[in-house]
Amino acid sequence: MPLQLVTPPAAEPVSLAEAKLHLRVDFPDEDALIASLIAAARQAAETITGRQLVTARWKLVLDSFPGPSLMGVPAGLSFSLPGHAILLPKSPVQSVFAIEYLDMAGAMQTMPPAEYTVDAACEPARVTPVFGRIWPIALPQIGAVAVTFDAGYGTAASVPEGIKSWIKLRVGSLYAHREEVALLTRGKIEPLPFIDGLLDPYKVVTI
Repeated sequence: MPLQLVTPPAAEPVSLAEAKLHLRVDFPDEDALIASLIAAARQAAETITGRQLVTARWKLVLDSFPGPSLMGVPAGLSFSLPGHAILLPKSPVQSVFAIEYLDMAGAMQTMPPAEYTVDAACEPARVTPVFGRIWPIALPQIGAVAVTFDAGYGTAASVPEGIKSWIKLRVGSLYAHREEVALLTRGKIEPLPFIDGLLDPYKVVTI
């Protein structure tokens, strides 16, 4: 699914000072290396969980508005993923900034916010037209629809500690083993399921 980063996060969820404290490094010589390892670990955490940690702006590009032109959701269901819902692939979603589309004349149009509704409590977040409305008719051309939205927990201080702990552990592993393979003189490398399990509560599952 085409997803473009519009505005990157202003900071990493784990600071350089926090990472160095975890690594027990008290000299500045490898600050640039440690900073790059923080970014790599954060990107891995976001990929595994399907989340955005520190707030960033993303653009989801679609070829068309989805599904049948329904004006509501199935009656009697407490929860549904209706066929005309757009699912935003980064969580948690804070707000939808704009929904834009190419009309049949090839001109870019912005859909009025009053004509669609966002369920940010759901993960992934759902976006549908409000009751009584349908998605507009977009030009039948690739990349004709774009949804720009803000996602993330907010500042670094708001990121869950479980995710931060995983990032620090991953930074420690990358710092200690800087090559693709760690060569041991005896024994074997055993996986540590607990470490990756720290991210399990934060994984976004799409039904």
